[in-house]
Amino acid sequence: MHIGIDFTPAVEEDAGIGRFTRELIAALLADHAEEHYVLMVPKGAEPPEWVSAAPHARWSPLPFSARFTSIFWHRLHVPAPVEWFVGDLDVFHATNYLLPPLKHARSVATVHDLSFLRHPEMADPRLVRYLTSSVPETARKADVLIADSAFTKGEMVDLLGVPPEKIVVVYGGVSTRFQPITEADALTEVRARYGLPEGFLLSVTRIEARKNIRRLLEAYRILVDRFKMTIPLFLAGGRGWGYDAAMLRREELGLTDMVHLLGYVPDDDLPALMSAATVFVYPSLYEGFGLPPLEAMACGTPVVASSAPCLAEVLGDAAILPPPNDTEALAEALAQAVADADLRADLRKRGLRRAQQFSWQAAAKQLVSAYHLAAHSSSPAPSH
Repeated sequence: MHIGIDFTPAVEEDAGIGRFTRELIAALLADHAEEHYVLMVPKGAEPPEWVSAAPHARWSPLPFSARFTSIFWHRLHVPAPVEWFVGDLDVFHATNYLLPPLKHARSVATVHDLSFLRHPEMADPRLVRYLTSSVPETARKADVLIADSAFTKGEMVDLLGVPPEKIVVVYGGVSTRFQPITEADALTEVRARYGLPEGFLLSVTRIEARKNIRRLLEAYRILVDRFKMTIPLFLAGGRGWGYDAAMLRREELGLTDMVHLLGYVPDDDLPALMSAATVFVYPSLYEGFGLPPLEAMACGTPVVASSAPCLAEVLGDAAILPPPNDTEALAEALAQAVADADLRADLRKRGLRRAQQFSWQAAAKQLVSAYHLAAHSSSPAPSH
């Protein structure tokens, strides 16, 4: 079977959907050589070594940039099928919401979350309008849809009216590089590189409205004032929509000397950074999966997240999960985790066990099942 995969997010985005796509497709190529894969990428993208080394994979650059490709297919709706550019396919996988035109190939599309429908106030209005007009069409046309969690599958049924039998859940995984880092030299090096003290709180996420950073800052202020804890907070991640509002709130709360911004942290530094943290905090309002808290668990770091449905599904009983809209509860959870060494030890054990339940190898196996489901669909091939 010839399977085309839109690898664009993997070469255009360092974190988030980009890393999710890289990890998943790397596992797919490593474990499922029985198929032939064509990785569609923007003009000028260079293949990573693991793609070049896979004889059953072909790197297929388009003659356009990523931005022009998006305009060409998804804004201007030019009906030029993918096969014109990458060759004949049995199945095509749109990895980032939107399905381009296809000639004969069956289609699979991943919808990572529906925050733009459920919480449109938490994203750039232009992006909300674009996705609101485009994603329902993808949901209608695709032979098979992929959700990152059972929660997202339910959202697709509720908000898009997709029949549940059309949706396959493909959970994210945890890379084997995420494990407890105990070597003194490695921890000393990461502390020196990022200016980390012996004890600190850590959050790794894009700083944007959906990630609930303003509420985290307000809860941290309570932690300092009421609970008399001066453990610093470090925020690692790039800037998203709502960054400026979060930084203004940081200034209003008088936290510029206590809440430190690390910016984007390379993947290779994350295991040591997470291992060095006293507590990892992830208070997001809405997620489709949520890799960082699971990766922190794999590093043996206690996690305080939110009880947003997807996070509760993925993290289970291995984290403290205060309600996402309750600032007081978040502050109390952080205070409890920082103060109680026995609780942290218990969370560490629970987290390590929980993280072991998610692997990219299992995800790749689920993905192949989705490809076969699409390829053998008994319905007429849709008009793309």
